[in-house]
Amino acid sequence: MIWSIRKKLIIFLLLATVIPFTISNILTYHYTKESVRERFITTNSDVMKNGSNDLTNYLTDIAQTSSRLYGYHPFIKVLQEGVISDIGNNQQEINRTLLYLYNMKPEIEQIHLYIQKGHDSFTIYNAKVSSRGKYEEVYKHPYYSRLREGTSYFNIEPTHPIYSYNHLSTISEKNHENVLSFHELINEIPTDRVLGFLSIDVNLSHLSSISNRLFEQSSQDFYLMNDDGTIVYSSDPAQMGEKNKAGWFQQVKRAKSGTHSMDWKDKEFSGVMMYNHLSGKFKDWYVVKQVPYESLYADARKTALINILIGMISLVFVILATMLVSIKFTSPIKVLIKNMKRVEQGKFEVDFKSLGNDEFGTLGKHFTSMVETINDLIEREYKLEIENKSTQLRVLQSQVNPHFLYNTLQSIGTLALRHKVISIYTLLTSLSNIMRYSMNMREDTVLLSQEVQHVKSYLQLQKQRFDKRFEYDLLIDDEALGVGMPKMILQPLVENSFKHGLEQTTKPMKIEVKAYLYSEKRIRIVVQDTGKGMTQKELDELQRALQMEAKAGQQIGLKNTYDRLKLYYGDDAVMKVKGEPNEGFIVLIDIPLKIDKEVNSV
Repeated sequence: MIWSIRKKLIIFLLLATVIPFTISNILTYHYTKESVRERFITTNSDVMKNGSNDLTNYLTDIAQTSSRLYGYHPFIKVLQEGVISDIGNNQQEINRTLLYLYNMKPEIEQIHLYIQKGHDSFTIYNAKVSSRGKYEEVYKHPYYSRLREGTSYFNIEPTHPIYSYNHLSTISEKNHENVLSFHELINEIPTDRVLGFLSIDVNLSHLSSISNRLFEQSSQDFYLMNDDGTIVYSSDPAQMGEKNKAGWFQQVKRAKSGTHSMDWKDKEFSGVMMYNHLSGKFKDWYVVKQVPYESLYADARKTALINILIGMISLVFVILATMLVSIKFTSPIKVLIKNMKRVEQGKFEVDFKSLGNDEFGTLGKHFTSMVETINDLIEREYKLEIENKSTQLRVLQSQVNPHFLYNTLQSIGTLALRHKVISIYTLLTSLSNIMRYSMNMREDTVLLSQEVQHVKSYLQLQKQRFDKRFEYDLLIDDEALGVGMPKMILQPLVENSFKHGLEQTTKPMKIEVKAYLYSEKRIRIVVQDTGKGMTQKELDELQRALQMEAKAGQQIGLKNTYDRLKLYYGDDAVMKVKGEPNEGFIVLIDIPLKIDKEVNSV
């Protein structure tokens, strides 16, 4: 398909307008979303913290009710001696105490008192104290049984419909509202003899008042859960008293200390969660607020929609302006094309006077002048022949054939053997191996055994050069020899030790090359020397330079090795440098056992 300049210009101008506008809207929307999220988390962190403190204080206040009774000796005496010891006065004392506790808080629905001495129990419900009742099977009540067998002096029965203790309270079928029960063990001090149990049932009015300040009922969900995940209070009344089996609750329990928010998405909920722990005796309780993305980002979506509407209106004006500009821009070109076709047909004349005062006008003038000149040349039947002769100089480049070089080295080595100069033959063999390995361009990944053999040849040549100033060890596990890796990794690391270690000092130096399986899936390679080393500042600068795109100064060998490892393994490749001044230098490489590219054995 051949597109005209006018069509290309229209499309280009539209794209130049629509693409930046679209990208701007997308970026603005995402930035607004993140800004809203961060602002919400920052604002609600303090709200959740303060709410958690209020809930802790309220629950602790009710849980400590029995502790107030220890200072009231007449009541404690009744518990110690039993009601039957002086039934008239003791009955009045119990009535007075229960009424006092009942009137402490308006949300208290029912109180049950069990006295171990005599197995007597009393309740107060609707401000009416019940008659005395025998409670022989008191430990069939699960929470009293837990108090007797456990180490805690109180426990809380999660939200449940109110029930009658020992059938002493008259509770109508229509009045089974949800309550939270605090069961407390009363002991004799200091003997720890069990004197009885005190149970306080409170409705959820005050708990609801505190909780409702922490979330928006129209768009958010709220949960208060105890240590085993039972929902004590929720924005959804149907869930109160049930165990929370949602996956997000387990994630909240596993959350690191200090984190109070997370994003969550599943079939049931998609949004941001704010959570916190209570404190004190309720440190294992959780308070969680859920905010759906739909609610959280509502304003951001409205802003994006307004921007889109404004953009659509602007786009209409852009289209009209683009059409006008393109027509104005391409009209002179169409006139020129029309006249060029006339010239192609042999009509050497133009049918326009001027195309304007801009570049198109100048082009029109030059076109008119050109047509007149051509017409004049044809009329005078003048032909101009231009003969271009070009000569090319070829410089023959002689290249040494690698096979010729190998054969030459082998001939020299054979001559060395004839003259019994074994050292020269060994050095030539090492040099030949190095050149053969380096000039082999057919493979870019090799086995570790090949890399080790190449480094060994290199070290043998260096040993001849430095003699006693230099020692080396190759400590390679047999299990690591068959691992594939990029070619020419070890030799630059060893060469670095010579360049920045041995050549910078007159002291002897030793190089160790180690390789071993670090785990079932990774191999570790360590090149260590006893050279001049580096300061911590120099090490930090070198480590940063390795990770930058620019070259690492004089450490170009290390930089190239690091870049090649990253090219093959990505973030799975680790390369670290260590050392101390005058204590040597260490390069540590940690890479996967398997490489994406197939390793070709020689």
